[in-house]
Amino acid sequence: MSSEKKIFKDADVQLMIGSLLRWGVIVSMSVVFIGGLVYLYRHGLEKASYHQFIGEPAFLKNIPGILQGVAAIKGRAIIQTGILLLIATPIARVLLSVFSFLLEKDYQYVIITLIVLGIIAFSMLSGVGG
Repeated sequence: MSSEKKIFKDADVQLMIGSLLRWGVIVSMSVVFIGGLVYLYRHGLEKASYHQFIGEPAFLKNIPGILQGVAAIKGRAIIQTGILLLIATPIARVLLSVFSFLLEKDYQYVIITLIVLGIIAFSMLSGVGG
């Protein structure tokens, strides 16, 4: 038997990861819902025009623009923030896994998890699709 005590048990880490995923989805869903309510309140009575396609506004294409839209209480920006939170949830799960493997001194899994995180980052930032 080892004289070293584990800081976290595997079950504790699994509970933390489960809670992170659960709360990430709940929070992002709530933000999207609130954004939808704001959008419907401001634009719910507008008539849709199908004669010309108008894409998303430019401020929704980058994070600073989205945050400015949230500060101005724009429904679309709030919805977009909820979607970003939903995307960030599994990334946060991978980061939490890295820290838990570091605490357990399981360096093989730290390396594997960092590779997974690198693949996710490359996929998101490169724009290379498949």
